[in-house]
Amino acid sequence: MATNRSRRLRKKMRVDEFQELGFDITWTFDPTVSEAEIDTIVDKFIDEVIEARKLGFHGGGHIEWEGIIATQSIGKCTEEDIAAVKAFWAEQKITQLDVSELYDIWWS
Repeated sequence: MATNRSRRLRKKMRVDEFQELGFDITWTFDPTVSEAEIDTIVDKFIDEVIEARKLGFHGGGHIEWEGIIATQSIGKCTEEDIAAVKAFWAEQKITQLDVSELYDIWWS
């Protein structure tokens, strides 16, 4: 196994300093939440957590949501990012929240 890879190869392979860590998220809105409230809450989540922390969210849903959170550029999400996501959803009208541990989004 090659251990002395060029910077270009490490970047192409997304390893070492180019490794990207992210995490999965799923949540379910309470049945009492209206369509308009869902839109408002998700927009608030994007503005206050995702954009504010320079993260990206790829996913979707309606009442039940799922997706992956990673950084907007090559980088690693942190435990603080996970804590910010959990803190945001702790204040919302949801019945379920699951947030995974950090993992390598290219090699898991």
